[in-house]
Parts: sequence; C-alpha cells; structure tokens
Amino acid sequence: MSIKKDAVDIVIVGFGWTGSLMARELAETGLRIVALERGEQRDTYPDFAYPRITDELTYGVRLKLFQDASKETLTVRHTSSDTALPYRRFGSFLPGNGVGGAGVHWNGMLWRPLEADLKMRSTVIEKYGAAFIPADMTVQDYPFTYEEMEPFFDKFEKICGAAGQAGNVRGQTIEGGNPFEAPRQNPYPTKALKPQYSGILFSQAAKELGYHPFPVPAANCSEPWTNPYGVQLGVCNYCGFCERFGCFNYSKGSPQSCILPSLQTFKNVELRTQAHVLRVNTDATGRQATGVTYIDRDGREVEQPASLVVLSAFQLHNVRLLLLSKIGKPYNPATGEGVVGRNYAYQMNGGVSLFFNSDKNFNPFAATGTSGIFIDDFNAENFDHSPYGFVGGATLSATITGGRPIQQMTLPSDAPTWGSGWKRAIKTHYLHSMNIGSSGSVMPYKQCYLDLDPTYKDLHGQPLLRMTFDWQPNELKMTNFMGAKAQEIARLIGPERYEMHFKGMDAHYDVRPYQSTHTTGGAVMGDNPATSVVNKYLQSWDVPNVFVLGACCFPQNLAYNPTGIVCATALFAAHAIRTQYLANPGPLVQA
Repeated sequence: MSIKKDAVDIVIVGFGWTGSLMARELAETGLRIVALERGEQRDTYPDFAYPRITDELTYGVRLKLFQDASKETLTVRHTSSDTALPYRRFGSFLPGNGVGGAGVHWNGMLWRPLEADLKMRSTVIEKYGAAFIPADMTVQDYPFTYEEMEPFFDKFEKICGAAGQAGNVRGQTIEGGNPFEAPRQNPYPTKALKPQYSGILFSQAAKELGYHPFPVPAANCSEPWTNPYGVQLGVCNYCGFCERFGCFNYSKGSPQSCILPSLQTFKNVELRTQAHVLRVNTDATGRQATGVTYIDRDGREVEQPASLVVLSAFQLHNVRLLLLSKIGKPYNPATGEGVVGRNYAYQMNGGVSLFFNSDKNFNPFAATGTSGIFIDDFNAENFDHSPYGFVGGATLSATITGGRPIQQMTLPSDAPTWGSGWKRAIKTHYLHSMNIGSSGSVMPYKQCYLDLDPTYKDLHGQPLLRMTFDWQPNELKMTNFMGAKAQEIARLIGPERYEMHFKGMDAHYDVRPYQSTHTTGGAVMGDNPATSVVNKYLQSWDVPNVFVLGACCFPQNLAYNPTGIVCATALFAAHAIRTQYLANPGPLVQA
C-alpha cells in the first residue's frame, strides 16, 4: 500500500546531531519541517534512566543503541579484485540507530581541526613539493577557511557546554592548552575536566621529552551551563559510562541533552520515527528533488513531498542514499571519474598497555569518555615530515574512559582468558594498568571507495553499500612512527612491563575489533564539481535543493574525532539556508 502525504517545506533524513541541529536552526523560520528517523524514539528519560542505562551487557556488548546488521549492513572487501561479503556483526565501527544517532553513544571528544587539516593538499605541496604525495592519494583541501568556520565551532561548543583549556585565544598562547590549535575567539564554555592519575604520569613524561600536553576538549560539562538554546546542562559525575551509552545526567553533549528540550517547543517541526527512507525523489530532469519515499512503522510505502531535502543520516547511509537516488555521478575507480563514493577513509589507531606494581592505583571506574591528556606534537603538519616519507599524523594520549566489568579489563597478553587464572589476573591488574593511545589520520586513495553491491540486498530489496578499503603504506609508515614515540613515553613513565599494539607494515584492515566509528568520505565537499559532491555549504552540485551533512563530506580523515567539524559545518549550512537559499532557492554562490 502506498501513501502520499501533504507537501512540507523541508524534510530532514536522519535525526542525530546534524539532523537535530538543522531542525532547530530552521525551526525559527516558521516553515513546516518533517524529520524522518528510521530508528526508535529515545530521550534521556526514560530511555537512559539510571540504573538501567548502566547495563553493560545490553548496551556495551549486545549494542542496543546501534544499527541492526540483520536488517541492513554493508559488504566489505580489501581490493576491487576481491569478493565483498556482508558484515554480519558490527565490530570495527558502530553506526548508531534511533533518535540522537551516534550523538547518543559517543565519548564526547570535541575537536576543532588544525589549520593545516583544512588545507592539507596545498600545505604538503608548499612544504615538500607535489612529488611527496603518493600517486594514488587523492588528498584535497576543504573549500572553506578556518576563519569562516570559527564562529560555528564556537557556537557548537557553547551548545554542548564544552569543557577544556584553550591554547590560543585571539592569537595569544595560553599555558596548559594546545599550543598548536588555531586561534579561537573565546575560551571553552566550562573549565577542563579533572585529570586522572594516568594523565598526570603521561603529562610528566611528555613534558620531560619536550612535548606539550593538554586536557582533551570535551563535550562533557564540568560546570552548570545554559546553552544558546536555553537548555540547562548538568555537571558530569565521572560515572564511566560514556561510549556505547546514553547519558542519564544531561551532561554529555547529545541531541537529547542539548537540543530536543528546546526543539519540542516548536509546533512546525514534526518527528516521525521508524521511518526508513528508501530514496530521494527527483523530477523528470533529475535536477530537482521533489521529496522522499520511506517505509513507515507499519511497513507501508510513503511519499513525502518537500521543497528542500536535507540528508543528515550516518556517513555511510548518506552515501548509499545518494547512490540509490541517482544524485551525483558514481565514482569509477578504473577511470577516476565520478564523485559519489570517492575518497572513503577510516582512522588508524594504535596503543601501548602499561602494567604496574600495586603501588600505583588508577581507579579506572571514576572516568568520563574524555578524561584524558593529549599531545599534538606529531599531528598533521605540526612537525617536519620530510625525513619520514608520509602524509598526516596522529595524536598521542593517556585516557581511561571507565572500568566496566566486561569490556574494560586491560590484561597482559599472557594472562589466562577464563577461569580462576583470569580472575587472578583481573585482581592483579584492574587498578594498576593504563594505556597510551594513538589516533591517526587516514588519507584517501583511488582504490578506497564506496559503491552499491551488485549481489547483496537489504530487507527492502535495495542493494547494500559496498566498501572497498585496506590500509595503505602511507598510514602504516605513520603508525609505526607514532609507535616509536608512544614507546618512548611509556619507557619514561616506567611501568613494570608494557605491551605494544601498533600495526606492522604488512597489516590489512580487520573488521572484527572495534577501532573507531570515524568513517568519512563518499560525498566530499569541494569547490570543483569534478572532484566533489557538494559545495562548501554542503549543497549538492547536481540537485541544488538537496543538502548533505556529516562526515561523508570530509575530503580525508583527520587524526581527531570528527564531531566538531560535522556539527560546525551543519550549523554553517543551516546559516546559508536561512540567509541565502530560502530567499533565492538555487545554487549558492561560492564566496
């Protein structure tokens, strides 16, 4: 049975961070807005109420807040000559599902990009020459400057009540902050979160080596805060249940904590949950979107006409929707032509596990997802790459995000994995271990891309998205370099023993262990339609009344978590829609 709804002004597909921000920013126009979320309705109460939300088996292991791979997944392969197979149980990354999306279950690390991150290609060429970039690497500059985006980084930090220590306020270096950060106009809204013992030890060793430690910027309120939408946020209580869990304390930045209480006062915004969008509909020319078609909670096909369509689903889903809707030319790796699916990238991580005698107690249970100390000395272009032969870099940090009983037991590799020996190992090491982590950038390549799988389909009969991706020599060189720097710090800290967890030069991408949910690319932003899907306002080059938000628009992946840029660019796009597009619908001029 097919149903056609009354036309609306704006339809928003996906209701996580970007969808809720767009709805809130456009709600004040008075236009009729319908948001479609394929998952269930969720709010802080009752869905994240304490103590239910601290059920690690349900949320941490059985992944209650995440996409159900039995209904929709993707296929994965290393190269285009391999056969892609369906990803049956998510491990490497965890797409969110339901209202709030990945904004519910993230840790809360809230970064701004470095200036070199936004101009990576031109910076590398200027410093080292064009030959420094591998022939198969398709690195690009972002189409905007840091100065253009700074007010929107600032606004999102205020929406979250972000905690941190500024390192550069209006060009003045501030002691204790990140000296490499780009200038900010204002300090963080709330003070930095309290450091843990692991961070103190890491900071001391890093300083001794001449590095510059600073507390991680956090979307976890450290003080009472009322955000620009009039929503009051709580103060983080270091409960240790951030990643994979919703926040019961209204203190971790999420749509539920920061946006929904304000958005609910607008009668012109309607949210429909359990609404799975199949495609964006276009007119006979293919140059104008007419709305979307979705499957509702009763299994009926529904057409929702709209004048403006905003795609704000997870990165992978936005790319798939563009391909299914035939918006933009699909990327062809054989010819290099086409743009949709191009420049897929992930994130390269590594770490060191440090084990101490019982004289050092780390109390891992008293933590947040952002209780950490970082150094940026080897990130992006903060150091001279010429002796090392790779593009990009990584952060190093000491973070303890919790001490949960199932997934957060750091044990030596020779410890028993079950029985009484396993219990003795936990007793020995639970309070007396820490980790140093490396979070690294990943560049895009001609051979790493997304397209539609020719064989496998979802429960609605539509092709699954196919990922073709593997680690490349550039990133493996980078992570080996970072491993040596992490080992240097670990030795200076002086544990009883330590174990390295960095990939070797022959490593291949493995979908099984969790690494990060920081998948990027496939609908890249740029200033040239031949190499990008959307312009700097995130407006489709091909269908101007379609805007595409999120990490799918990143030309390459940063070392940082993506949420800061994701949400700042969503606010930037919303501003362009309000101030330019609504008065004169059509292609926005690149300023």
